[in-house]
Amino acid sequence: MDSRIRQHIEEVFSSPVQQQKSLSGGCLGQLSLLMLENGQEVVLKQGAGLECEAFMLRYLRDRTALPVPELFLVEKDFILMEYLPGCPGPSDRMAQRHLAELVAMLHDIGQERFGFARDTVIGPLRQPNGQTVDWLTFFRERRLKYMAEEARAAGKLPEAVHRRLMDFADRLELYLGHVPRPSLLHGDLWGGNILSQDGRITGVVDPALYFGDAEIELAFMTLFGTVDRYFFETYQALRPLDQEFFDSRREIYLLYPLLVHVRLFGGSYVGQVSAILDRLGE
Repeated sequence: MDSRIRQHIEEVFSSPVQQQKSLSGGCLGQLSLLMLENGQEVVLKQGAGLECEAFMLRYLRDRTALPVPELFLVEKDFILMEYLPGCPGPSDRMAQRHLAELVAMLHDIGQERFGFARDTVIGPLRQPNGQTVDWLTFFRERRLKYMAEEARAAGKLPEAVHRRLMDFADRLELYLGHVPRPSLLHGDLWGGNILSQDGRITGVVDPALYFGDAEIELAFMTLFGTVDRYFFETYQALRPLDQEFFDSRREIYLLYPLLVHVRLFGGSYVGQVSAILDRLGE
């Protein structure tokens, strides 16, 4: 933290910064916990492109029941926000059930079109949200094809896998026969972006907002084992899912978060994309 940022923070809170501690996480920037002399704890995030993250956090805070941090200060190269206690991930059965209740309420918020009024970000990557009335078109063009092209251009997705994926996207209607309604999605709900404590979800951070099929969010939540059967038991009691989600659509929807990880990291994620295409017969 440079002296300019420190001075700005101390003027806002009328209290000196007593201690700074690095925090893990935050693809868009460097995270720190600041302890002020007056006893208040706040989180400082530094980096470029944080305006969109601030917008998304405010959007969720104003319109949903998700426990997202309050924003105290938003500047072009840093944001200052509320410190939320807890450990990463829904840590126990009760936290899983609480998370399901929160996510079901989030998914009950809808609009007429898929997408969003502006582009957002997922981690450090642009996420285009040009709106459509048709989910297949949105998922094909704004998610699968867009991120596949980004990964290929970055040298992370081999040409052969790219061709297979594009051919699959062109035949998407053969695999996705249901007609979902647009639901508000957090967009990046994995364990690192969820905080819990004493059986409750205490924080949700780093959104990647848009309106889409709720099932793509649920699929992403299974990718790294973030949720278990207690989550799905509670969620299905509130928003029923048909068996085809678990049998086939879940894997199809995993392609988008996997392509995001291919674009960022390459490596084994390419193999996971290929394996899904193999199982789909592509």
